[in-house]
Parts: sequence; C-alpha cells; structure tokens
Amino acid sequence: MTSPVEYVLQLKTGLLLSPIVVSYTFVEEKVWPDRGYVRIRMVLSNGDFLEAAEYFLLEAEECVTHRYRYQWMDRERQELRKRWDNVGHYPDLPNSPHHVHVGEEGDVESGGRLSIIQLLDVLASGIPMEEKVP
Repeated sequence: MTSPVEYVLQLKTGLLLSPIVVSYTFVEEKVWPDRGYVRIRMVLSNGDFLEAAEYFLLEAEECVTHRYRYQWMDRERQELRKRWDNVGHYPDLPNSPHHVHVGEEGDVESGGRLSIIQLLDVLASGIPMEEKVP
C-alpha cells in the first residue's frame, strides 16, 4: 500500500534524485488519509521552468493521479514548451480528457495520464545533455 503521505515522500525523493531537477519549491502541499494535492515549481537542468499541480486519490491501496496540469516553459517563462493537463475541453481527441499543448496554446495533441514522477522521466529522456546548464 502507498498512502498519500508515502506518495508525497516518494515524490520528494524523486525530485531530489532526478538528474534534470536543479531546484524545486513546494507551493502547496495537502495530504488527507484518502487523497492529496501538490503544486511544485521547478528549475530544470537546462534552465527551463516547470510548474506541476497534481490531485491524487487513494484507490485500491495505490495513489492515482486524477487531475493534473504540468506546464513546461523556457527559462524566461515567456514561451510555452508543453503543457499536459486533463481538463475536458477537447472531447474529440483520442484519450480525452488527457491532452498536451505543444508550443502554442491552440496546438493540441492527444495525451495520457501522467504523474509528476512519470513526467520527469519523460523530460529526462528528452533534454539533450549538451543543453543542460552546468
């Protein structure tokens, strides 16, 4: 079983161990026996900015991401690189409501449910080493 408290501890450990997270701040953290919510701001190893908000529920003894918004921007926070969310405003996309805004707000692709840790793994595999800030 992974309780909401354990889930947040795993998340904090994942942030500390992630090769692409240089720094992070928990803006909000709420944990109840059956659910939780976190909002985190991160600086990535290439200097980019990532803000993550995730609401999760305890289901069948595991924490499952239910609502999320992960926004990846350039270091100046002027240019959207990608935003993953599951607001239901694109019902015709496969895997709705999960979708990704790519580059421009209106440039939307189908997506899938992601936790913050899964997102960090996706980003770690996609940020070339030569772009990482020392």
